[in-house]
Amino acid sequence: MSIRIGEVIAVQGTKVVLRIDEQSSKETLFHGGAKYKGVSIREYLSIRRGFRDIICMVEGEYLDESRVETADGKASFIRKVDARPIGFFDRHGFTQGIKFLPMIQDAAYLLPEERIRSIFDRKADSSFRIGRMLKEEIAVGLPWQRLFNSHIGIFGNTGSGKSNTLAKLYTLLFDQKLPRIEGKSRFVILDFNGEYVGEQLAPAAHKRVYQLSTQEQPGGANAGGKFPLAPTEFWDLETLSLLFQATMNTQRPFLSRVLTGKARYDANPGSLNVYAKSKFRQAFCAGEVRPATLDLMRAIARRVNFQALEELLKDVSWHSNQGRFHLGNNYFDADGGRYDFHIAPTVDELDTAGLDDFDQLIVRVNLQLISDLNAGFVQFEHIQPLLKRVESSLKSMRRVLSIGNAAEEERVLTVVSLRRCNNEVKKVLPLLFAKHYYNTHKTTVAAPPDRTVHLIVDEAHNILSDQSTRESESWKDYRLELFEEIIKEGRKFGMFVTIASQRPADISPTIVSQLHNFFIHRLVNDRDLFLIDNTISTLDALSRSLIPGLSQGCCVVTGTAFELPMVIQVDRLPSNKQPASEDVDLEKLWSEAPD
Repeated sequence: MSIRIGEVIAVQGTKVVLRIDEQSSKETLFHGGAKYKGVSIREYLSIRRGFRDIICMVEGEYLDESRVETADGKASFIRKVDARPIGFFDRHGFTQGIKFLPMIQDAAYLLPEERIRSIFDRKADSSFRIGRMLKEEIAVGLPWQRLFNSHIGIFGNTGSGKSNTLAKLYTLLFDQKLPRIEGKSRFVILDFNGEYVGEQLAPAAHKRVYQLSTQEQPGGANAGGKFPLAPTEFWDLETLSLLFQATMNTQRPFLSRVLTGKARYDANPGSLNVYAKSKFRQAFCAGEVRPATLDLMRAIARRVNFQALEELLKDVSWHSNQGRFHLGNNYFDADGGRYDFHIAPTVDELDTAGLDDFDQLIVRVNLQLISDLNAGFVQFEHIQPLLKRVESSLKSMRRVLSIGNAAEEERVLTVVSLRRCNNEVKKVLPLLFAKHYYNTHKTTVAAPPDRTVHLIVDEAHNILSDQSTRESESWKDYRLELFEEIIKEGRKFGMFVTIASQRPADISPTIVSQLHNFFIHRLVNDRDLFLIDNTISTLDALSRSLIPGLSQGCCVVTGTAFELPMVIQVDRLPSNKQPASEDVDLEKLWSEAPD
C-alpha cells in the first residue's frame, strides 16, 4: 500500500497535470516501514491506471490562481504539478517508454525507494556502483556489460570531478573483474598530465607505465623508458607520415618512394652503402647538376659521422655560371674521371652499418631527395620542410621511441604518460599509439571479436580538436580522419574508445556523435551546452538544464546503456587511488614555514 497524494486533472499530449494534496509537500515521509520522497522537481510518481502503474517524473510546480476560504477564515490554495510519463509497471516489471497515458481522476501515489531503485537497477549489476543518485540518495548499479561495450564520453569543466569519475569507473572495473579480464582485454590510457602513473586504477603487477620524456635525463638516460615499436611498424608509410606530419600530395608520395627503395634492396647486406655511393656519383656527374644536392651530401656525411668526407665536401663549391661543382681548380663533369680520382676514394670508405633506424631514415631521405632532384621528380622547396621536420624531430623521437623486435610483455593496463613531452610529440604520438593498437588488434582478432582493446584518452581536446589553427588544414584533416576511422569502425573489431575532455565543443563533432554513453559534469560554456543538446538524443530537457549548476563530483549519466538519464554523485576514491589532479591547498601551502 502506498501513499495517495493527488489525482490527474488534465492530460495535454504527453504532459500530465496533477492536483496535489497539501500535506504531501513534506520532503520525506514514512509509511508502513518504507521511506518515501515527497513531491518535488525530478521526483517520481506513480499513477494507477487499471492494473498498471504509469511512472511519471515531476517537471514543474505551481499554484492555481483560485483559492478556497476554509471555515476558520484561512485561504487554501490548490497546488498543481506538471509531470511527464517515462514508463510503466505491469506484471512483467518496469518498461521504459510512453505506451499508456493516464486519464482525469486517476489517482497518483508516491513511490517507495525500493521501487525507484528497480527502475534504474533492473538491467544493471547491483554491485557495480560508482555513487548515489543525487536526488533520491539511492546507490544504483551501472550496466557494466553494456557500458564497456561502447564508446564513452566524460565531459566537464576543470575542477568538476571529471578525472575522479574516470578513475572511479575503471578502478571499480579492475577491482571486481580483473581475473575475468586478464588475457581477454587490454586497456590503454593516453595520459597527458601524468595523473595515472602511481597506484591508480590497477595493481602494479597488472599495469605497465611508460613515462615518456623529451627532456634530457640525468646521465643521458630516459628514466621513464621508451615505447617499443617493431621495425616493420616504424618503416611504414602511415607511421612516418604521422611522425613527420607529411602533406598528402607531395611529401607522402616522397616518403613512399623512400620505403619502396628500402624494401627492394634491404635484404642485401650493405645495400645502403652501395646506394649512397651511387647517389654521390650521380650528384657530381649528372648532366644537369642540382646545387641543392651538395648540402644534402654534407648532411649525410654529418649523420654517419664521417669526418674525412665532411672536410672534403667543405672544399667543394658550386659555380653557377658553369653549372657544375669545383674542387680547387678541378671541376666535375659527366665522364666521371675527376670524380673517380678526387672524391670516390673517400666516398668508398663511407659506412652506414652502425646507424640506428632514426639515423638511417635521415640518410635515406637525403639520398632519395638527391635522386629525385637529379631526375627532376620534385621541387626542392616542396620537400625541404619535410626534411627539416625529420631532422628536428629526431632528438625527441629517439628519447620516446625504441625500435626493435623485442616482444612487449602484455599486461591488462598500459599507461602512456606524456607529461614530460614537448608539444610536438604530444600532438603526434597519441595518434601513433592509437594506430599501433588499432592496426595490431584489427589484423589479429577473430570475427566476431574474441578479444577487446579499450583506448582511454584523457584531456582529449589536446589531439582531437578541430578548432586548432597551429597546423595546416591538410594535416589537421588527416589527423582527425585517422582517429575518426578508429571510433567509427573500431567497434566491429572489439576496440572501444573513452574520451575525457574539458571542452567537448572543441572536439570533432564526428567523434562526439559516435559516442554511445556519457558522464556529463558541470559545463557552463554555451558552445559546449549547444553541442551536448544537439548530439545526445537520450538527454531530456530537465537533466540538460541541471548541467551548468552541478556540484563537484556530480554528473548526468545517459546513453544507450541507460534507459533513463540519471544524476549521480560519484563517490571519491581513497587518496592513494585518486588521479594526481587535485587542486592546490593554498592555506596549507602558505602556512608552512620556509626551510
